[in-house]
Amino acid sequence: MQIETYAPVHLDAVIRLSLRAWTPVFDSIQKVMDLDVYREFYPDWRVSQQKAVEGVCAAEDTNVWIAIDAGTTVGFVAVKLDSDSSMGEIYMVAVDPDFQGRGIGTALIEFALDRMKDAGMSVAMVETGADPGHAPARHTYEKAGFGLLPIARYFKKL
Repeated sequence: MQIETYAPVHLDAVIRLSLRAWTPVFDSIQKVMDLDVYREFYPDWRVSQQKAVEGVCAAEDTNVWIAIDAGTTVGFVAVKLDSDSSMGEIYMVAVDPDFQGRGIGTALIEFALDRMKDAGMSVAMVETGADPGHAPARHTYEKAGFGLLPIARYFKKL
């Protein structure tokens, strides 16, 4: 497995693997969130997530790298840097489900952290859900040394 700089030619593969990777996440979110609120946020999560990935991959303020295994794009990580606060954010990360559990997510996170350090960042941040579908992500972040800041965020359909 190698990590390379993202190029637009990789977009379709990144979208495909992301939607596959995030299917159990959105299934989990739907189960733990009020259904009316969920439907407001995600009338069609696949459409909104595809647009989100496209936006992140095209954003000038975001660095994106892909993981390649045997010529196949199997994961990606997107990083935003804020020089004013010296904080780097792992903004989006996904690994194709067929390749999960092989250390690719950890390698992408470590790679991103190294790029943050090289850019002069002194703090790294990543945000994820507390639902069961995000458990693998939380495990990866904790394994990489991230500490949890407990935050409560509530929603209500009006």
